[in-house]
Amino acid sequence: MTHDQSTPVRWVASSRADLKSFPEEVQADVGYGLWLAQLGEQAPQTKSLKGIVTGSGILEIVERHDGNAFRLVYTIRFRDAIYVLHAFQKKSRRGAKTPQHEIDLIRARYKSAEAHYQTHGGTP
Repeated sequence: MTHDQSTPVRWVASSRADLKSFPEEVQADVGYGLWLAQLGEQAPQTKSLKGIVTGSGILEIVERHDGNAFRLVYTIRFRDAIYVLHAFQKKSRRGAKTPQHEIDLIRARYKSAEAHYQTHGGTP
């Protein structure tokens, strides 16, 4: 896929503003990972986020910075657009598990993205 054939990104709720609150270095690294997703590729720090919605194609870019973990969650489920569902700093120190309130928010935003896609077909 060439640069001018990249898949457009749609931002759900506060996801874009939340990403803008990350440290600049993290924003750049996550932004590069998202750009690769637009080209149909996957950055090394990207992994599948399972157990949210079956068959949803939900992925997360995990970036570590100054002892903190930052995550950007998006879905590639819809053919004509990538929907960024959530961007957050993981605060829990108890392993890699995503906190339940974050999972609930991602599920709700996925439903919102699905409704938008069904209505608009990926256009803003």
